[in-house]
Amino acid sequence: MDSESVKRAIIKQVLTESNMANARQLIEKINDNCFDKCIPKPGSSVSSSEQTCITQCMEKYMAAWNQVNSAYLRRIQQEVGNNGGL
Repeated sequence: MDSESVKRAIIKQVLTESNMANARQLIEKINDNCFDKCIPKPGSSVSSSEQTCITQCMEKYMAAWNQVNSAYLRRIQQEVGNNGGL
């Protein structure tokens, strides 16, 4: 492997690890916030209204995360473009 291939492989690995860490963090936030908000008194089952609340809460978190992630990626691309590459 030449140095450029090694560099691309390392960048790909770092991005993959970063994406996994971000996904884990998102899932933790969803679990913490949506569960607390939608199921105030946990019991042996989840009611349909609680399930609807969890679904809507999760969808909102996912939409917000996607928007932030897209903005972050655009910013990285701009920085890379402004600096002539990595």
